[in-house]
Amino acid sequence: MRIVDMRVTPVAVPDPPLRNSWGIHESAFLRVIIQLYSDDGLVGLGEAPGGGATARALEAIRTLVIGHDPWQLEPLRVTLRNARLFCALEEACLDLIGKATGRPISDLLGGTVRQRVPYAAYLFYKEAGDDEWGEVLSPEAMVGLAERWVERWGFRCLKVKGGVLEPDAEVETVRLLRQHFGPGMGLRIDPNAVWSVETSRRVAHKLRDADLEYLEDPCAGIAGMAAVARSTHIPLSTNMCVTAFEHIPEAFRADAVSVVLADHHVWEGLTGCVKLAKVCHALGWGVGQHSNSHLGITMAAMTHLAAAVPNLIYASDSHYPWLEEDLIKGPMFHFADGYLEVPKGPGLGVELDEDKLERFAAAYRERQAHTRDDVTAMRERDSSWLPLMPRW
Repeated sequence: MRIVDMRVTPVAVPDPPLRNSWGIHESAFLRVIIQLYSDDGLVGLGEAPGGGATARALEAIRTLVIGHDPWQLEPLRVTLRNARLFCALEEACLDLIGKATGRPISDLLGGTVRQRVPYAAYLFYKEAGDDEWGEVLSPEAMVGLAERWVERWGFRCLKVKGGVLEPDAEVETVRLLRQHFGPGMGLRIDPNAVWSVETSRRVAHKLRDADLEYLEDPCAGIAGMAAVARSTHIPLSTNMCVTAFEHIPEAFRADAVSVVLADHHVWEGLTGCVKLAKVCHALGWGVGQHSNSHLGITMAAMTHLAAAVPNLIYASDSHYPWLEEDLIKGPMFHFADGYLEVPKGPGLGVELDEDKLERFAAAYRERQAHTRDDVTAMRERDSSWLPLMPRW
């Protein structure tokens, strides 16, 4: 089997006004859809973060891709020497291999150890928008949002995207969530490293009895995380200070983290995440999954990965519940009791809706900017906004 053509399509997808430490989500998030065509008539799908820059980078390596055997993933990894480009192509290559062999990607990653995968309710503070969820800018409003999500999708774990309100207000959010949902609900908070070491220590102390699964990236850098870790019993997780294999030795020596959040768009693809999980197992670290705004192709890939990694025991993050429309055929993914079933069928187990793809591609072409910019979007609401690090 050989790749005979590649189609790269950047898309813009409606997004609600979610707040984070950098600012606010624009009205659309950007992704790039990859279609690899094989000489035996199959089409492999991939999805990558970003817009114009990602699409141009993929087009620049077209001559390396055309004629490549999709089974030869390690040679492709070595040739590209770029984790983000490799992951975009690896996903589509694995989809091709799965379709050619009639096996799901979870089997290709080593075998399916669970048939359904737990996900966390990824809760954001947000401005009022055209979505159904309304304004969420207080601890009480966050509890209301969580209650609606748990009622609709049955989530058994809640993740709060922090770094938006004053730290004490976010402490109150966590306390109210714990009080409302009781001890059986998983709970975590992620301020995206916007707190100083001292603020992180203070918050961790105030949350010492909140029974957090972990505190994610409270401050920046391995040294800062290690300083916080020495002052609290709460496990620290990261998808910011340990994002490549070369970061692991320093983080381990410093005892900076207890959990690493895998992201196949960062950690050299799905196969890279499998390797990461094995390293974490050897070091005694836990493994979870990080998420950015994404579509159904990534949703399928994340679920296959979690199904194939025995020690990926934390409920995975996912922005998918915020999505109002996907570009895969058939119904959107539906969470039941906080779980997703592993997609049936070969490869990823999803197919692309070409009409929706074209509609989202047209929305991308109509945009003036082809990069994500949460800061500018926030300045349209607050002209004095600065993305300070640390802010508190």
